[in-house]
Amino acid sequence: MPDRDAAAWLWLRERLAALRPAPRQGTPPSPVPAAPAVVVRTAVVTDSASALPADWVHSCAGDGRLTVIPMPVMVGAEIYGEGEDDITETIALALASGTSVKTSRPSPGQFEQVFLAAERLGYESVVSIHISGGLSGTADAARLAASRVTIPVEILDSGTVGMALGMGVQAAVAAAAAGSDATAVAAAAAEQFARTKVYFYVPSLEQLRRGGRIGAAASLLGTMFAIKPILAVDDGKIVPLEKVRSAAKAVARLEELAAGDAASRPDGQARLAVHHFGNPAEAEALAARLSAALPSCPPAQISSLPAVLAAHAGLGVLAVIVGESSATVRSPEPELPAVST
Repeated sequence: MPDRDAAAWLWLRERLAALRPAPRQGTPPSPVPAAPAVVVRTAVVTDSASALPADWVHSCAGDGRLTVIPMPVMVGAEIYGEGEDDITETIALALASGTSVKTSRPSPGQFEQVFLAAERLGYESVVSIHISGGLSGTADAARLAASRVTIPVEILDSGTVGMALGMGVQAAVAAAAAGSDATAVAAAAAEQFARTKVYFYVPSLEQLRRGGRIGAAASLLGTMFAIKPILAVDDGKIVPLEKVRSAAKAVARLEELAAGDAASRPDGQARLAVHHFGNPAEAEALAARLSAALPSCPPAQISSLPAVLAAHAGLGVLAVIVGESSATVRSPEPELPAVST
């Protein structure tokens, strides 16, 4: 019986060989397609607090190399998913009317599904990069999910928010696209975070107080109705920078701080983003002034603050993120337009 099976396989191989067309005389055999020069081995995961431009996310998400997990926002009794629902106007109206607006972290199950999907797509590892652990438990949820899956997952607490987080995610995606392993991908993001600063102004500290995100800025609460604070994110928490007596002076000082920081960066390397919520014209004017003051810097990317951050900052917030370009980011990353949303 084994001899008969062996003979059958030999016959089949001969028949298949006979069916192949013989190459024409003088015609070289068809070349074998070359393997891709770079194999993307590491998937990147982040959360919607990263404020990444939707078109940029879409350009990276098709093959699973980047996934943005929505962060839930609760308006009254309703729960919305950042990025899944159009909630900007809903939150603005709720804040204006005094309706309760709260946020929560994504569930570990959401992360687990994303990590498993990356494994099914053939990725060898995942780097999961998230909003500061001092402001949200999102990284903890990711860690819990990572303990449940077999694919190696590296969790990175960015220590920051908004496009300061987004710039690090973009650096990570660029490193992954270049074929870097998880350690190098995480290092690219961490390097970007170390060079990025968040400055912001809020007309009132009330929303930050309600959400418990005020941190070291709690020292301002006793005089919060008499001042217009300029804040920063430092060591993962919100800290006060300066107390200003009027909104106009606060915006002018915010501009001065951001411009001074950007001007101190290596020539031509500064990169800016401006966030707002409910005040796009004010953000556009601020970005225009920054461009005039920093002619060697590309125009700032202007965008509405993600709902999960706007819920705590409140209406009228202005934020400027100052970061730096790098060779890792510049090569594969498309130029970001200065588009207001």
